[in-house]
Amino acid sequence: MSEQWLDALKWDEHGLIPAIAQDAVSGEVLMFAWMNRESLALTVQTGNAVYWSRSRGRLWRKGEESGHTQKVVELRADCDSDVLLLKIEQIGGIACHTGRRSCFFNRLDAAEWRDVEPVLKNPKEIYK
Repeated sequence: MSEQWLDALKWDEHGLIPAIAQDAVSGEVLMFAWMNRESLALTVQTGNAVYWSRSRGRLWRKGEESGHTQKVVELRADCDSDVLLLKIEQIGGIACHTGRRSCFFNRLDAAEWRDVEPVLKNPKEIYK
């Protein structure tokens, strides 16, 4: 397969592109991560989300430890070709390492950040 579709994207100086994972049915934004060319190519090849972990310095197959994988239903790039949107099916219903459905569980409320989403599963039970 030609890599022309990869070349059409605008990668940052580290060879990364922001990626937003959104529930394909509800439209809820579940998480944000980074992708490099290899992780994006693997995502397209396998149909499951693979990201680049900046903290670990390696590929991160979403759900490799937790089992909470993301099946990619549709992949889009924004108008500037510098942000990706992955419309996904969140297997297991948990996208966040804190055991919540979404990573966006903190809401600014009266100049204070508050947790507004429940923990669905204790992270100690998810990560061994």
